Amino acid sequence: MKGVVLAGGAGSRLRPITFAMSKQLVPVANQPILFYGLRDLAEAGITEVAIIISPETGKEIREAVGDGSRFGITPEFILQENPDGLAHALKLAMPFADGDSVLMYLGDNLVRQGVSDVVRDFEKHQPNAQILLAEVPNPSAFGVAQLDDEGHVYQLIEKPADPPTNLALVGVYLFDSTVNEALDAIEPSHRGELEITDAIQYMIDSGRRVRASMIGGWWKDTGKKEDLLHASELVLDSLRTSLKGEVIDCRLRGEIQVGLGSKLVDCDIIGPVVIGDGVEIERSTIGPNTTIGDGCRITDAVVRKSILMEEVELSHWRLRDSLVGRRASIGGSAPPAFVELTVGERSEIIG
Repeated sequence: MKGVVLAGGAGSRLRPITFAMSKQLVPVANQPILFYGLRDLAEAGITEVAIIISPETGKEIREAVGDGSRFGITPEFILQENPDGLAHALKLAMPFADGDSVLMYLGDNLVRQGVSDVVRDFEKHQPNAQILLAEVPNPSAFGVAQLDDEGHVYQLIEKPADPPTNLALVGVYLFDSTVNEALDAIEPSHRGELEITDAIQYMIDSGRRVRASMIGGWWKDTGKKEDLLHASELVLDSLRTSLKGEVIDCRLRGEIQVGLGSKLVDCDIIGPVVIGDGVEIERSTIGPNTTIGDGCRITDAVVRKSILMEEVELSHWRLRDSLVGRRASIGGSAPPAFVELTVGERSEIIG
């Protein structure tokens, strides 16, 4: 089996962060979202991986992944010139698959249990396609599935206005080589895209076997800020304390990681918190559920339930539920109360 990871798209729901970076490289617990998926594939024994990239962010994705050795994969990068849909992206990867089965993984998704179990299940039962499903409170935002009384998939609908079920398709799909016929047969939807749900529906209508599995653990589509922050909270929940930097006259509670070369002085740190390398924090309260990127400088501030990316400078402000891009600067006269911010790369806020 080969892997196909989608790492294109505009990331419009994460503006202004994604004006300057790929949405798949936004960090969760100081690791780009994309990296979690690549490691999941390697753990499932899938080492040959096509990564679908866009013209806008493809160079950044290539540089971040490199030769793939740190993830245990061998990547091949495939350019999707226009965002013409998930099925179009998969179709571009079919020459790479070369007749093998494929697992398609959406690069801005996080799957807590990984994909090893579903790969083994697919290999055991050998359906033509297999989908992962999760119960969600907002099914109109996803492709949804309808199952018969025996649990077999008989209909898929892409982002329905009136969802017939709350069973959303998780961003993991497995196919044998018969998917080629479906990809060639379907037409663009009303959105102008080749929908993966239409391809799977074609397989169902053609008598192919499509198996469904309910996901164990949690799954997050991190396309929006609130989902990204929730994903960070879920990942941090399994954190274990590791203090590699200096911690001087600080009050620590909960699970905390402090990276190499970092220095914390007279701070309250309320875990779970991840603090990267080369960070300096003085007289501040950090956490809970907070990630501080490498090289940040924080003084006389409070940061809760937030993600600060690399080299952010913050002083005197009280942030919560915030997402702050790389090398942003927030200082000056601050509001007296907590504020919620989404700040793009190299932005500057002076109170």
